[in-house]
Amino acid sequence: MGGQPESVVRALRDAMAKGVLSFPLTSFHADGSLDLDGFRAYVAGQLAAAPGALFPACGTGEFFSLAEDEYRQVVGVAVEEAGGRVPVVAGVGYGWAQAARFARIAEEAGADALLVLPHYLVAAPQDGLVAQLEQLAARTSLPLIAYQRGQVAYTAHSLTRIARIPGVIGLKDGHSDLDRLQRLTLAAPDGFLFFNGAATAEIQARAYATVGVPAYSSAVHAFAPEIADAFFAALRDGEQGTTDKLLHDFYVPFVELRDRVPGYAVSLVKAAARLRGRPVGPVRAPLTDPSTADLAELRSLLGAGLDLVGASL
Repeated sequence: MGGQPESVVRALRDAMAKGVLSFPLTSFHADGSLDLDGFRAYVAGQLAAAPGALFPACGTGEFFSLAEDEYRQVVGVAVEEAGGRVPVVAGVGYGWAQAARFARIAEEAGADALLVLPHYLVAAPQDGLVAQLEQLAARTSLPLIAYQRGQVAYTAHSLTRIARIPGVIGLKDGHSDLDRLQRLTLAAPDGFLFFNGAATAEIQARAYATVGVPAYSSAVHAFAPEIADAFFAALRDGEQGTTDKLLHDFYVPFVELRDRVPGYAVSLVKAAARLRGRPVGPVRAPLTDPSTADLAELRSLLGAGLDLVGASL
């Protein structure tokens, strides 16, 4: 796909209107080594469900645990499997110097854009948050999507500043502060992309849409695209009874289970994918796989959710 920021914006805007955004899991062997064949097969399955775009090596893909060579392989496989059918947006992170190293790797691998994950460890003022993106944008030709979550939260004034940085095309929001988000959308120039990046975005999808942010990423798509796609279609078509049923019987109890243990936002998703026979393997430390009791509850919940959309475990 590739191209200038304007063409990437158009491709992403069109894609986000058609389906949820896929954030694929990264496959590991039992000993923790990278399982590239498993990852290739898993990504092919994700693409078969026709997501709006593919975001490899991001939070759900355990970017924080990947060595640079592993990152190169993961992004390369995602690009190869996508084959230009959907945009591929690779995660980058840490300080701008290290993020620039990952950006070069992603560019060489053929990614279309970059998702800039929150920086590591230290709190920073607004000027520093803006400078982080300025430094990275000066070192890559790929378009950038800023991700505000954790220690990164932009003011409306900072949003106008980052939107003027050449190559910065959008913002993913993980704070779910709709007052702040409304201020950001009002401050943004025409064409600037926004999408809902809450941990289980469907829970808040309707609320985000009311402030002009209907597009969202879906962790559930990583293990049950049938459920994620059914919810997306019902939300798009205004079928409130269907969305309410899915929220009440699947999404809310899933979130309650997810919130029991730190890191379950990734490890529970990965466990659910394994329950469905997907070749994703375990999580890497410092994450831990779910307990036996939580895994049994997850299996029951997953089966119930699939029943709701006429699919099977």
